[in-house]
Amino acid sequence: MLICMFFSGCSKKKKEVEYVIAFSQCVGSDLWRRTMLEEMKMELSLHPGTRLVYRDANNSSNKQIAQVKELLAQDIDLLIISPNEASPLTPIVEQAYNRGIPVIVTDRKTSSSLYTAYVGADNNQIGRMAGEYVANLLKGQGSIIEILGLPGSSPTIERQKGFAQELEKFPGIHVPTQIYGDWLKPRATEALLKFRDRLSGTDLIFAHNDQMASAAKQVLKTLGISNKIKIIGVDALPGQGGGLEMIDSKIINASILYPTGGKEAIATAFQILTKAPFNKENILQSVVIDSSNVKLMKIQWDKVSSQQKDIERQQTVLQEQKALFNNQQVILNITVVTLVLSVVFGGLAFFSLLENRKINKNLEANNIEILQQRNLLVEMSEKAEAATEAKLNFFTNISHEFRTPLTLILSPLEDLLKSHKMNSGDQKNLKLIHKNVFRLLRLINQLIEYRKIDHQMMKLQVSANSLLQFTNDIVDSFQHNARKRNIDLRILPQSEDVVAWFDVNMFDKVIFNLLSNALKFSPVNGFIHIRIRQEAPYIYIDCIDNGPGMDPDEAAHVFEHFYQAASGSSKGSGLGLSLSKELMKLHHGDLMVNSIKWQGTTFTIKILSGEAHFTDVEKSDTKIDKAELYEHARIYTTDLDEDLNQDSADALRPIKEHSILIVEDNIDLLHYLENKFKDDYEVFVANTGDVGIHAAYEQVPDLIISDVVLPDFSGKVISKKLKSDIRTSHIPIVLLTAQGSLEQQIDGMDSMADAYIVKPFNYDHLLATVKNLLNNRLLLKSHYTSDISSSSKQPISKTLDKKFVNDFSGLVEQNLSNENFSVDEISKALGVSRVQLYRKVKALLECSVTDYILSRRLKKARYLLINERHSIAEITYMVGFSSPNYFSTVFKSKYGVKPSDFKKNKS
Repeated sequence: MLICMFFSGCSKKKKEVEYVIAFSQCVGSDLWRRTMLEEMKMELSLHPGTRLVYRDANNSSNKQIAQVKELLAQDIDLLIISPNEASPLTPIVEQAYNRGIPVIVTDRKTSSSLYTAYVGADNNQIGRMAGEYVANLLKGQGSIIEILGLPGSSPTIERQKGFAQELEKFPGIHVPTQIYGDWLKPRATEALLKFRDRLSGTDLIFAHNDQMASAAKQVLKTLGISNKIKIIGVDALPGQGGGLEMIDSKIINASILYPTGGKEAIATAFQILTKAPFNKENILQSVVIDSSNVKLMKIQWDKVSSQQKDIERQQTVLQEQKALFNNQQVILNITVVTLVLSVVFGGLAFFSLLENRKINKNLEANNIEILQQRNLLVEMSEKAEAATEAKLNFFTNISHEFRTPLTLILSPLEDLLKSHKMNSGDQKNLKLIHKNVFRLLRLINQLIEYRKIDHQMMKLQVSANSLLQFTNDIVDSFQHNARKRNIDLRILPQSEDVVAWFDVNMFDKVIFNLLSNALKFSPVNGFIHIRIRQEAPYIYIDCIDNGPGMDPDEAAHVFEHFYQAASGSSKGSGLGLSLSKELMKLHHGDLMVNSIKWQGTTFTIKILSGEAHFTDVEKSDTKIDKAELYEHARIYTTDLDEDLNQDSADALRPIKEHSILIVEDNIDLLHYLENKFKDDYEVFVANTGDVGIHAAYEQVPDLIISDVVLPDFSGKVISKKLKSDIRTSHIPIVLLTAQGSLEQQIDGMDSMADAYIVKPFNYDHLLATVKNLLNNRLLLKSHYTSDISSSSKQPISKTLDKKFVNDFSGLVEQNLSNENFSVDEISKALGVSRVQLYRKVKALLECSVTDYILSRRLKKARYLLINERHSIAEITYMVGFSSPNYFSTVFKSKYGVKPSDFKKNKS
């Protein structure tokens, strides 16, 4: 309603159509051209909303052509042009006309009739009128000097022609001298001075415009003969310096009125734009003005000028009134809208008051309900807290219970390891079990300790100890593992021993974790250095290694619990460093890291010196128990043991029929699977996804077993990548994973894997899966190595494998007659290497490439012998054999009879 009222109060007047009229003037500096422009503006004042675009060529035809092109590029509705010269301006005028833009030619014509309208006087008639007036003035006898305008311009040509035609009627009048003044006073003066010797015998000077006539008067006056010679001009312009003033001042004797046509050009333009009738040729009338009628002409012009000023003044007043009206209208609209809004807002305020009362009542009811819900939530929260506490107690208790069966496993296991009656394979498996029992024990201990810290049940029992001796005892526990990998593990020399206060049962776990991590990530022949330094009021212990290091993002998250860096996802649980940092916070200290990728890592333990920061309850006289320290160290060092005495490859052992690629980042599991499969299969191993993909391309194994979670590419990514590549698409892939949910298994199968086995898996189940997938590959052979006429064949399940075999067999079939057909040509055509071609054909068809080609040639020959009427020699060359004798020998070795006997028996 408000919008309708507002817009109904705003009376919008329909805006007049705005036209853009372009005017190209050949020269705008002389009075006649300025008068033409003024007349145009006077006429345009009667058409508000129309814009005039004006260009002055300054007597240059080239410049005028360029200006017209510029105007045509703009959005103009009509072009008015006064050509500088006829011929040069004709093409551009025709171009505008042909583009559909109306063109009005004024004053001067072009050399073509392709324009919309012409407005101007008849220059030939102007010349005839001048000739008639001169003949009467001279009474048929006399000599005349004619001052012409610009050479080549249409007014000059037509005026001279009309003047000459009229004077032909008067034989007593002669025009012995014609000079060009180019329409300009200085040029006319210069030209007349060149012919000053002829002026004495001259009776009259006829100039083609009043400016050149004024120049003639000035030259005659200079020569002192101004009273003897009469001067006639053309234009008769009003205003100061115009022809009317010259006649009235006796400067010239007469002038032929040459109307500018400015008013008429604008009037004609609007007739064209408004689709009103108009004349193409608009010839303006002229008259001779001399002392007899000059006063009357000046009075008329002054009256017209006065009227034009009145019109302009009235238009200004009208615009001011319109602006005032619009302002008043806006104020009125604002007032009306304000009143309406006041009424509306008053109503809304009253309505809001009623609604607020309703809302307040609802809020009171809601507050009561929220209070009840809050009380209920508090009660539920207390129950949830009690339940959580019960769960945590259960978790802690069952974690403690795990230690008993682990102990019962560990003790008999160590007894078995000491036995000398078992073979090396059994001992290797027992060592693997031993290592992982300690790993499980360490994880359980860390989880229990982490839960104690969460519930503030971990209590400090600090005592004063020699930091150098304590650290040295721990380092000694790791020396055995360091020497096996030739790692330089040592404490850097100190100037003096440092005594620090710490809980030995907690502090040792921090150093154990740091040394264990450093040994896991340090390269063979690397170093791990421990540095103890004191910078009051703190004591620092630096653990420095030259391992792979971490980028800033990994270092920022390294102390988050369960976080594992991408570079070593299989080398820990992600709990040790988080637990170590919490233990250091209990000591009122900190654990920090500084690492540079590929340059190494430094972990720094920071503790306060002295004992003032510990309470009396936290202090004790606990001493270092080396036996207990050794037992704690075993939990961390056993996990570092690696079987470096891997079986060396036997170069003389027989090559197995099938090969398997195992991709697994857990080294223990990788070696376990390698040892289990190596008796029956050629085994290739890789510990990252990238290495596994390259091994698949290079080795082209018969089957791939891959873990799903790998440091770089996941097993699913590996499966999709290899199954989408024609070189490896035929290889069956088995994925191993701890992700056992149904959705995760479906996602694994969607990655085009052939089997998905959940950890922990049964080895016999894995072995049966491998054998089954390899046996299924044998079904492919029957379709492509059987007789040509056979139709009941097993299909190939994989699209890329089917395409490869189809392309391969089709290529062979097309080249059976080519005895020079080679493996290199097949490799090039299929876009694979020779090795990949041999291995893929062997895997899919269970034969070599050459055997397959020979088999197809013999089967084609057999088919031709039975079904076609060709000679033995023709069939020999049709199936690509070099000679009938060789063909006969090979055929007999395959089918037991010669080709000729075979053909007789089948006919």
